[in-house]
Amino acid sequence: MSSDRARTFFDGYAGDFDAIYNRRSSFGSRVVNHIFRRSMQLRYLKTLEGCHPIEGKTVLDVGCGPGHYSISLAQRGAAHVVGIDFAGGMLRLATEHARQAGVAGRCEFREADFLTFISEPFDYLILMGFMDYIPEPERVIEKVLSLTRSKAFLSFPVEGGFIAWQRRLRYRKRCDLFLYTRSRLEELFSLPSGIEARIESIRQDFFVTVSVSPNSNR
Repeated sequence: MSSDRARTFFDGYAGDFDAIYNRRSSFGSRVVNHIFRRSMQLRYLKTLEGCHPIEGKTVLDVGCGPGHYSISLAQRGAAHVVGIDFAGGMLRLATEHARQAGVAGRCEFREADFLTFISEPFDYLILMGFMDYIPEPERVIEKVLSLTRSKAFLSFPVEGGFIAWQRRLRYRKRCDLFLYTRSRLEELFSLPSGIEARIESIRQDFFVTVSVSPNSNR
């Protein structure tokens, strides 16, 4: 599912990406993050809020990166969180962060491709900053539905505007990037009975919440 270009880029980018979440970063970095990466903070907060109740629940964090979502949910009471990523550098950071946070026993990080990942369903699935790099979103959404017991949370970068333009420019030599319109997402999330998708605009992203009823026809 992931290209070699994306794997290589994110493996090398792990340290810089991790610093985005570091509150002790420089003033200049904080300003840039506030202007250009406000969506990252918003989708993080919305995901933590959406994973309620979390006590005793299981979570699959797809494209977990350095593990910030996984660790926060474990700290809030998740019974077991599995984070998967294709970048070894990200997974090493995630493992170390979980150890430092005292939740290593409830966090498990694996190098894996989501489309070939085999598991029992999880209560919650998280795919934040993941769909940006996926050429076949239909296959991913189908997989999400097969593994979700309660809710899934996905982000999609918005097509159009200055931020999208400069991001395309920055990523041109790094890895493939896929942007979305609301109409495209409405098409993708035309779902079976018993499954609902709520699409929200949060600055440079669409935030999608997929809710699965116990009797849904999947």
